[in-house]
Amino acid sequence: MRPFFKTWLTICLLLPLAAHATNREQRLPNVNGYTPKSHASAPSSKSKKSLKTAPQLSSSKSSLVPPMATKESSNVLSRAVNVLGTPYRWGGSSPSKGFDCSGLVKYAFNDATFDLPRTSNAMASGHGEKVDRNDLKPGDLIFFNIKSRRVNHVAIYLGNDRFIHAPRRGKSVTIDTLKKPYWEQHYVVAKRVLPKEQNALRVVQR
Repeated sequence: MRPFFKTWLTICLLLPLAAHATNREQRLPNVNGYTPKSHASAPSSKSKKSLKTAPQLSSSKSSLVPPMATKESSNVLSRAVNVLGTPYRWGGSSPSKGFDCSGLVKYAFNDATFDLPRTSNAMASGHGEKVDRNDLKPGDLIFFNIKSRRVNHVAIYLGNDRFIHAPRRGKSVTIDTLKKPYWEQHYVVAKRVLPKEQNALRVVQR
């Protein structure tokens, strides 16, 4: 028998056996029980906890902004709500230095197209239209006279008789309600300084 023919015959006989052995090996279970991990490993219990708690904090603050607020008032209220808990500081107007009542308002209205005065009394007598208490809308400014005959405190109306403000020394930016007798007693006036929603202009443009 020629050598070439013998080699060819041997290869033909051995190939099916080798293939069978390979298939059998692939079907065998992993002896170590080790399963290779994917590159995107599952988050640990600690990271799962942080993923759950972070959005809750954001959503709880965003829920304080009423859904009926306009785009302009939503921006103002969001800036104010995001600094809840910032300590009061007379003359302060930033999260890092603290806020007094008018400083908080100036900070919240920072992106508005107009520049508000620095003091609450000047804000009350400045531009904007007076608003009846029963017609208050989110983003309106409400003014109080505390231990004085003139306006010396300002807050931002949130809706549902709630407002956000920087109360006084020793306190922090907080949310309060007009239903409290104290604030009812010292309430003076409310003013709307944000522009009206230009629905009519949008209809014409369409």
